[in-house]
Amino acid sequence: MITREEIANVLDQPVYDGDGNKIGDAKHVFFDDMTGRPEWVSVKTGMFGSAESFVPIRDAALVQDHLEVPYGKDQVKGAPSVDVDAGGHLSETEEHRLYDYYGINWDSVLSEAERTDDGRFAAGPGTAGAAGTAGTAGAAGTAGAAGAAGLVGTAGGTTGREDAAGREGMRGDEAMTRSEEQMRVGVERHESGRARLHKYVVTEEVQQTVPLTHEEVRVVREPITDANRDEAMAGPEISEAEHEVTLHAERPVVETETVPVERVRMTTEELTENETVRGQVRKERIEAETETFTEDERGRGDMRRGRE
Repeated sequence: MITREEIANVLDQPVYDGDGNKIGDAKHVFFDDMTGRPEWVSVKTGMFGSAESFVPIRDAALVQDHLEVPYGKDQVKGAPSVDVDAGGHLSETEEHRLYDYYGINWDSVLSEAERTDDGRFAAGPGTAGAAGTAGTAGAAGTAGAAGAAGLVGTAGGTTGREDAAGREGMRGDEAMTRSEEQMRVGVERHESGRARLHKYVVTEEVQQTVPLTHEEVRVVREPITDANRDEAMAGPEISEAEHEVTLHAERPVVETETVPVERVRMTTEELTENETVRGQVRKERIEAETETFTEDERGRGDMRRGRE
């Protein structure tokens, strides 16, 4: 459980679920009005922190530089939206909705709220559902601590967040704080298209010239000489005869062979382009008004007003 002393280390720090997924950043911590213990933490989620979800802090743990809660990211982002009143409180109805959503037994919450840390019953158990906020990160060590001290053992619904105007009035500070909105632009990655490789088969006509050889008959006549006389006179003097010669010729034989010729792959390349984003922000302006009197006007109650 997160203690009041650890609140300063929780605010504006990342919030992760049990699987290591970042949910958002912790913005406010709400205390129980009677026990003074931290009860809820609001987490800024969504693009630019545009949404705020409430998470029970009773089973949360401070791990190094972030807060870890035993609830999934999707469950936290899907928590019901609740209203916080002008005093920085959750109504009992709103808190009841949150407990039901996170599966926390409402009766056990009431039992814990009805007892103080030393075991005594606190007066007015009917406001056990109300919780105050610890303020922003910049005031976690001062305004949050002061608010928590005022909560313990009370049933009137005091809040741990001090109003800025009230603080200035107590200090007697005559200065005004001027605030303005700042535009923060982020980027999100989305699917812009798809590319794929497709392999298919086509048939092409190809030609190739190859040399072919063949045999042809040529009649060779030789005169009778002393060298071949014996062979020429070996047969009968007069007869009929045949001599056959087998002729050969080459012809083309076509075969195909599959061979790898290249490797084809797709890669992606990131290109950065500048895009101008326009928006509207609100700014506060402070003007000073002066009232001056002349000697004659003082008696008549007349005045002159000027603006700076």
